[in-house]
Amino acid sequence: MAEPGDGVLRSTEPFVVMAKPVGPLCNLDCSYCYYLGTETLYPRPHQFRMSDDILETLVRGYIEASPGPVVQFVWHGGEPALAGIDFYRRAVDLQRRYLPGGWTCWNNLQTNGTLLDDTWCAFLAEEHFDVGLSIDGTRWLHDSVRRDRSGRGSFDAAVTAVRRLQAHGIQPDLLCTVTSAIAREPVAVYRGLRELGTGWLQFIPIVRRGPDGAVTPDSVTAEAYGRFLCEVFDQWVRNDLGKQNVQLFAEMSLVWSGGAANVCWMAPTCGRVLVVEHDGAVYACDHFVAPAYRRGTIHDSHLGALADSPEQSAFGMAKQDRLPAQCRSCRWLDVCNGGCPKDRFARDDDGEPGPSYLCDGMRTFFAHAEQPLRHTIDRRQAGISPNTVMVELRTEAAARWAGIGRNDPCPCGSGRKAKQCCWWQRP
Repeated sequence: MAEPGDGVLRSTEPFVVMAKPVGPLCNLDCSYCYYLGTETLYPRPHQFRMSDDILETLVRGYIEASPGPVVQFVWHGGEPALAGIDFYRRAVDLQRRYLPGGWTCWNNLQTNGTLLDDTWCAFLAEEHFDVGLSIDGTRWLHDSVRRDRSGRGSFDAAVTAVRRLQAHGIQPDLLCTVTSAIAREPVAVYRGLRELGTGWLQFIPIVRRGPDGAVTPDSVTAEAYGRFLCEVFDQWVRNDLGKQNVQLFAEMSLVWSGGAANVCWMAPTCGRVLVVEHDGAVYACDHFVAPAYRRGTIHDSHLGALADSPEQSAFGMAKQDRLPAQCRSCRWLDVCNGGCPKDRFARDDDGEPGPSYLCDGMRTFFAHAEQPLRHTIDRRQAGISPNTVMVELRTEAAARWAGIGRNDPCPCGSGRKAKQCCWWQRP
């Protein structure tokens, strides 16, 4: 293993590299994919594949730039498995060659799972890769949007990949998008994912805009996303504490326990997750792969210098600096911080630009989840078992809704009729 010597330019703060070994290439043609359009950045025909020389430059440069002792590689796409298993064998060998003594590399493969056979899974297990696998809840929802190039659904292949990974000792993180259609089926989606038994779920809202700036029909509305999260939260907090993790709820618990959020969209600032494309070009963020956000290349610039450049620092600080007054005074600022910059194209109640398109739904959800989640945090810190906490929460909810009809005042205190307010949240 290499030892860091004089002249090594390490970044001042940790950062993550999201590497795109095949750029936007994918064997699926998901209807909501935000990354396929990056093909237009390159002349055609074009070879979307990271060369061995670029891979070595990336691995060596990232390790040299990282403050350590853990270096985080995220392999993303498109579909990164299209690079082939030998590509990742070489990546791991290069990591071992360039890692200083006592350091480790953490590798995460974000995949649709359709290419993962037993050879793949054995390799991933042997090299201790974490795996994030995309699956959209139920068969019919998944297959309506996650199809291959022939128009066939990929649900069965994704589930097979989950089971194959589990057989090799890997519990993949399940990544579920929330489109306008998926948002209408929160309980079915949550239960379908939970039954796969991986223990960890992420829900990713789909917010896309067309050339005219209008939100696309498949994008989830703020109201629908808020309602989706409320119903999923109720399922989780009343039935699955200690058995199932959901990223958003775990991060909220971390913040409300006095910690700091790990995910960039919940943090006060961003800009510490660089994208390195297949050709070595470096961009500010996975959602900002565009000429205006190109920071340079790993051929002619050091990754540490790009991560700490004035342009990248300004990009990250803008998340905080451009918060509208409504966000700065919001009681949920600590668990939101304005959300992802890509979604901040709405206007607040006073017409000021800058709040997230999802703001109203997120505020609804935070208000709904705060009391039971804070209760859960307090009780768990006091040593109370998850089962006891769940019984307490179910009992409290049943008592609060006892005798409430559709036309009665909602027990949340809004002053509206229950059928026009929280009727769908009742136990």
